[in-house]
Amino acid sequence: MGQIGIEKETLKMMIRENVKTLYRKNLETASAEEIYQAAVFSLRDLITDKWIKTHDTYSEKNAKIVYYLSMEFLMGRFLGNALINMGMNTVIKEVFAELGIDYNTVEEAEPDPGLGNGGLGRLAACFLDSLSTLELPAYGCGIRYHYGIFEQKVENGYQVEAPDNWLEDGDPWGIRRNEYAVEIKFGGHVRAMLKENGGYRFVQEGYQSVMAIPYDYPVVGYGNNTVNTLRLWDARAKNRIDLKYFNEGNYQKAAEEETLAKTLTDVLYPADEHYQGKELRLRQQFFFISATVQRVVARFKENHGDFNLLPEKVAFQLNDTHPSIAVAELMRVLVDENDLPWDQAWEITQKVCAYTNHTIMSEALEKWPLDLFSRLLPRIYQIVEEINRRFCLELTEKYGNNPEKIRRLAIIADGQIRMAYMAIVGSHSVNGVAALHTEILKNQELKDFYKLYPEKFNNKTNGITQRRWLLHANPQLAELITEKIGDGWITDLAQLEKILPYVEDEEFQKRFMEIKRANKVALAKYIKSAKGIDINPDSIFDIQVKRLHEYKRQLLNVLHIIGLYNKLKMNPGLDMVPRTYIFGAKAAAGYRRAKLIIKLINSVGDVVNNDESICGKIKVVFLENYRVSLAERLIPAADVSEQISTAGKEASGTGNMKFMLNGALTVGTMDGANVEIFDEVGEENIFIFGMSAEEVQEKYNGEYDPWSVYNMNQEVRMAMTALIDGTFSNDTCLFRELYDALLNGFGGSKADEYFVLEDYADYQRAQMAVDYAYRDKERWARMAIYNTAKSGKFSSDRTIKEYAKEIWSLPSVPIEF
Repeated sequence: MGQIGIEKETLKMMIRENVKTLYRKNLETASAEEIYQAAVFSLRDLITDKWIKTHDTYSEKNAKIVYYLSMEFLMGRFLGNALINMGMNTVIKEVFAELGIDYNTVEEAEPDPGLGNGGLGRLAACFLDSLSTLELPAYGCGIRYHYGIFEQKVENGYQVEAPDNWLEDGDPWGIRRNEYAVEIKFGGHVRAMLKENGGYRFVQEGYQSVMAIPYDYPVVGYGNNTVNTLRLWDARAKNRIDLKYFNEGNYQKAAEEETLAKTLTDVLYPADEHYQGKELRLRQQFFFISATVQRVVARFKENHGDFNLLPEKVAFQLNDTHPSIAVAELMRVLVDENDLPWDQAWEITQKVCAYTNHTIMSEALEKWPLDLFSRLLPRIYQIVEEINRRFCLELTEKYGNNPEKIRRLAIIADGQIRMAYMAIVGSHSVNGVAALHTEILKNQELKDFYKLYPEKFNNKTNGITQRRWLLHANPQLAELITEKIGDGWITDLAQLEKILPYVEDEEFQKRFMEIKRANKVALAKYIKSAKGIDINPDSIFDIQVKRLHEYKRQLLNVLHIIGLYNKLKMNPGLDMVPRTYIFGAKAAAGYRRAKLIIKLINSVGDVVNNDESICGKIKVVFLENYRVSLAERLIPAADVSEQISTAGKEASGTGNMKFMLNGALTVGTMDGANVEIFDEVGEENIFIFGMSAEEVQEKYNGEYDPWSVYNMNQEVRMAMTALIDGTFSNDTCLFRELYDALLNGFGGSKADEYFVLEDYADYQRAQMAVDYAYRDKERWARMAIYNTAKSGKFSSDRTIKEYAKEIWSLPSVPIEF
């Protein structure tokens, strides 16, 4: 084990000294934030030796390195994760106890940086943890947004966005690396210069530029000496101020470069409903990709003269479509800056790049207007044009003169650059993130490309890191498992199958469910303090936490709650197990309907929670500002995991895996990774409902009239009527848009586009099955334990091993210390 040995007294002294040096205070007068920062600097002292050794070893061994390129890294808090992976979790708690400080207040003082929207960024974080734990040489590369995804507040039931200023009190984990700064150029024009060999060199002139400055964050492997790097790029003006303009009194012009740099990395994902938002997002993508590619090639050149070796030393993994500009930027650096012939550079680029597709939703396959792209990135645009020209020639050779086929596949068509297509053409591997998702890509969304390049397509089902999502988030359950089967599961989750013999063990069942109840009590206490709502820890905790999007169908969940409430109003003596419905979700700032669904959830909660006639049988809680640290409270306390997206819409999901690992039972459609969870646990240990992906596709292609469901199902009719009859708002028009969207279509969307009403009856059946199963305490315990025992497949360690072997050809490099 690569655990760090340090005397407790030494650690105490380091923390005391850091508080004194950093803040001119002693422990008694320092705030929780100050003590947290002092503790981080003490730990960084210990981490940095291994960090330096890791990268020295990679250089000495001339190791191949994978660069995981992602617009999002939703890391969660660093401290707890680092301590667990360093084997110092117990020691640090003892140190703080002996200093008379509550460790929990120190951990809570760390901001939870929201550098991602949800699953995509959280997956990237799990992958980095696995890469370090598996001793695989890797960098995560992204953007150091000054403000992450907004902090969500709820005012009068509505989502209100506030800045997520995670850097306000400093950044103790990040190390600024000025020596690796690179220049990033935007705009201007391109001039062709004749070279001695008769070819041309293309030079960008009249451009604006910013400097990209890397900040490095340590990613500590579990139980070993590996410390990989998360590199987040920040922007700085090349010239802070133009004194000529300043002295002339033109202060705005004087600070133009400074303003450009600041806005570039200010906010995660600006809203792109307007042209300026689109432009800023494209700038962000090119900014971090260009910075990474330039730095990687410069590093390669320090040790190698032959660029044909680049694919043996470097792998770029494009995490979704956002980084796909890497294909063109690598071509630019190889062709323009290093004089490689086009064909050689293209072969190298394809071998280096690999593309992960994370979505079935066509609107997420980014497309850029030609005028914007060519104005902002003139040389990159020329390169994309040339890639497209050669690709279209290849298509003509294969399919003959078939303009419609070529238009369908072309990278540039209909006045747009289709970035996903460039990623496919410019990569050697294209993977989906769940078995069903990959099949849908191959047979529907990307079927033309699959026919063209069948050898490129493969599946890599997503995973989660058990270090954060069980060991750190649910320490009591982790302890019970380790007591029974040893701690091998921490690095080999498949070993959880060893608890299968305990499924029928009454003593184990009792302890397992006692831990679940303790987690529920802790969550109930948190909800009482945060929201003032009393909830019953013996009720079923039914939890749906994820981004708010119509295809994820929070609306189906809340509509069913309304249906249940209506039943209770008619029959207060209804025989049912009390249930607490808990939601957590952020809606994109410009996504009006999603925000209206949040208002509906809160309005339903206000009515239901205060209606004494239903005797507390149902409660509805919306927890604001859903984030990694809140997920760590919620997931261990869940009885039921709501994974109810319209089949064929969710690429994978990873929340479903976290809940399963912690002994929650899934209510879900056969969508994304739910299909594989079903395969692992069998139909008797999961609650499946709704149409299959094929049936959904047939409904889209055929005729579907939600009015027929409305007319045939009284419960649906009453629930729908409650949206517009004043039950949940004095303003009967408030939720009319949701009513119309389901029955008639609204604002260009089809009626009931995601089949909420069509799947309602079967969802209700599944929820009754949950109620029935929960009454049999032993059966429920067996099902919960079985889910935990069978979750081994869903470790990100397994996923990363598959990437390393089948896509990157990346050997592990153990660090000797």
